Amino acid sequence: MSAANELIAKFSAVQTLPHVVTKLSGLMADSNTTMKEFEDVIKMDPILVARLLKLVNSPFYGLLHKVDSIARAIAYLGMKNLHTIAVTQALKTIFTNQKDGAVFSRQKLWLHCAAVSICSKMVAERIFGINGDDAYLTGILHDFGIIVEDQVDSATFLEVCRDASSTTSMLEKEKKLFQTDHCEIGFILTHDWSMPVLIQEAIRDHHSQLDDVDPQSLTGILQIAEYLTAQQGYTTLPDVTTEISPVLIEHIQENIDEYTVLLEDFPEEMEKAKDLYEGEGN
Repeated sequence: MSAANELIAKFSAVQTLPHVVTKLSGLMADSNTTMKEFEDVIKMDPILVARLLKLVNSPFYGLLHKVDSIARAIAYLGMKNLHTIAVTQALKTIFTNQKDGAVFSRQKLWLHCAAVSICSKMVAERIFGINGDDAYLTGILHDFGIIVEDQVDSATFLEVCRDASSTTSMLEKEKKLFQTDHCEIGFILTHDWSMPVLIQEAIRDHHSQLDDVDPQSLTGILQIAEYLTAQQGYTTLPDVTTEISPVLIEHIQENIDEYTVLLEDFPEEMEKAKDLYEGEGN
């Protein structure tokens, strides 16, 4: 068993995604899934139903009419969007269920992931004119491997954080101390959770310096979003430098006017999404 799989096995012994969410992920992976099957699984969890309806009616989705049932929510937003909201709610609980330390903050990591997910969706839709649902989900999931490291061996993980001065050195420190890194852990987890292959690969490669990455791919969009949100202060660790593939820097420079407008609108999009990533009690 690889080091990544060993960490995941230890993590899964104490913490897993809720059954409803993993069931929904399995349904999403099956092209024959019906809306009725999807609705029936969500209805198994009354708390999730209430949260989903609250979020569907939030400013982030901007629906003209109030949605008062899961069936109507699916009809308005589609199964993929409802699945994304369910995953977001499940991850939010895992990310924020522990007190923050002096070196590493799970709350700050969650805010980073929320910012990257919202920015990824904006880049997909505004820059490339493609559906941003998968980009959003990739952003929410991309750093979950960090949670696994922190949960399984917090002392070693804090040593990684203390010594990290750039993204590359953080990965090198992870590989030295854990014999793996959060990118590989996230790749394996999203495979186990039946996430789309392109999401898995984007998470695996989100810190890789790639010569031929397509800016429009999920990997390209995720790297761009991490770079842009870092400029806005949404980083996991204060001294970490966000580096992305050179071809993506060239792409941003060639389209700087569009990206300037996107960043001007980004704070408003974060504000609209507050219900989604903050939720009750914040």
